[in-house]
Amino acid sequence: MASPPPRPRIESPYLVSLFAGGIAGTTVDISLFPLDTLKTRLQSASGFRAAGGFRGVYAGVGSAIFGSAPGAALFFVSYEGIKRHFAHANAPLSGAGQAGVHMLAASVGEVAACAVRVPTEVVKQRAQAGQFASSREALGFILRQRGTRGVVHVWRELYRGWGITVLREVPFTVIQFPLWEGMKKWALRRRGKMAYAGEVTGLESALFGSISGGIAAGLTTPLDVLKTRLMLAKERESVVAVTRRIWRDEGGRVFFSGIGPRTMWISIGGAVFLGSYQWASNMLGGMPG
Repeated sequence: MASPPPRPRIESPYLVSLFAGGIAGTTVDISLFPLDTLKTRLQSASGFRAAGGFRGVYAGVGSAIFGSAPGAALFFVSYEGIKRHFAHANAPLSGAGQAGVHMLAASVGEVAACAVRVPTEVVKQRAQAGQFASSREALGFILRQRGTRGVVHVWRELYRGWGITVLREVPFTVIQFPLWEGMKKWALRRRGKMAYAGEVTGLESALFGSISGGIAAGLTTPLDVLKTRLMLAKERESVVAVTRRIWRDEGGRVFFSGIGPRTMWISIGGAVFLGSYQWASNMLGGMPG
């Protein structure tokens, strides 16, 4: 006689996604922050050495700590919510249909997460690139402009690069998450039976997250370069203007600046992020990690 599924530690699946996402976001951003700093400096218009080189690789870590948990939590609550909606509202979907749902869920999740991620990235990257000594100094500089240039200007500065960030993150997740979900289903099929709730272990999820993240990172590096340049610019510029100037003055190869650290960072990050998310989700749901 089959044993019943274990009782979840948290009954609400939304709370599970919220807490597991917060754990995953904090874990990955703090552990891999130095690689993110090196990637930002390689993409800086001032050049790697002028932006700080290998010095002070934890500059800006304060904003990452502050924004990691809520950003990742918003992503996974939205992502899992969309998945559950389609799972309950429709008949079983084909493989292509499921991939489409995962793409939609990931896109909605990224837009929600960017509400927190973009201001965090603006402050963090200015500290990483050596424009300010710390996240607090970078944030203070932006907020002090309220008195001279108004609240709207401050808001626009905090959300500078919103469009290109969404333009980068949505294609990234549209590539990564269907691959991750597909590899998880493949692993479950290989076992010959479904686990409780059809979930893999944290270690399996980490492996699949690393592979899918690395592929997505390499393909979306040009968008990441544009995002970094827009956020570090002293004045607001359009994506088209920045793209044209890079192509004219620096050449097409610059669009792949930092592809090594970015791919390595996100491959490792995909393992840490999706592995820790799966582990926390399984544990909070009452399943083995």
